[in-house]
Amino acid sequence: MNKEKLAAELQFKAVRSGGAGGQHVNKVSSKVVLSWDLSKTQAFSEEEVARLTVELSNRLSKESILQLECDATRSQIQNKEGAISRFYAILTAALVEKKPRKATRVSRSVIRKRKDNKQQLSLKKAMRRRPDVD
Repeated sequence: MNKEKLAAELQFKAVRSGGAGGQHVNKVSSKVVLSWDLSKTQAFSEEEVARLTVELSNRLSKESILQLECDATRSQIQNKEGAISRFYAILTAALVEKKPRKATRVSRSVIRKRKDNKQQLSLKKAMRRRPDVD
């Protein structure tokens, strides 16, 4: 991942943050919205773009734009840094290849234990019944 190329592709917008804060909230634009266009990126290869498209499908818009918002602090600079660090964390997590699952079987001893346990429970309940009088 080439962070210099990625940093050049990022777009930031500062907007007013909601929530508590009194008059200060109404005057200052401290919330940062980071947007990045996956379809126009030059930082990744074709395979990586395809992988990111699949992995980030629930986060991407219809135009394949990833948007992250950060309004954790009152400082616009800290919010921008937080959005950038979250952006890189999301990309690195999406690019990690997951190990294929190995199919396993239940061992014979576990199956035997389960059957023995069922048999014991069945006998216990059978002993609670009334005896048959013939």
